[in-house]
Amino acid sequence: MTDSTAQDRRRFSRIPFDAVAHINTENGDLFLNCQIIDISLKGLLVHKPGQWQSEIGDKCRLDLLLDNAQVIIEMETVIAHIDDEQIGFDCEHIGLDSITHLKRLIELNLGDEAILHRELSALIDPH
Repeated sequence: MTDSTAQDRRRFSRIPFDAVAHINTENGDLFLNCQIIDISLKGLLVHKPGQWQSEIGDKCRLDLLLDNAQVIIEMETVIAHIDDEQIGFDCEHIGLDSITHLKRLIELNLGDEAILHRELSALIDPH
């Protein structure tokens, strides 16, 4: 699949984002200070930490630390893909406070309220 085809199929804007995440895997591993590559309303991409053992389909809890950990976005995720350097997570559940912070972060970075509303609608109505 070409990059343009992947972009056409992507319904959520990916925002390059330099921040830190803490990952708790379902097998009990804790990875602190994992670097985020990009984020969207539907998930995020991180640099793969050393000693990674989890596999595609495993569930993880991610805490995104913003403003020197003054704001934390908490997500229940599932691993969507893994390669040698990166791990992609799909968000399965996010609380109201966390989605409010995430929405604001995306809104500030998109600069287009219409795109944000389209993506929020896609979260509600996946078809």
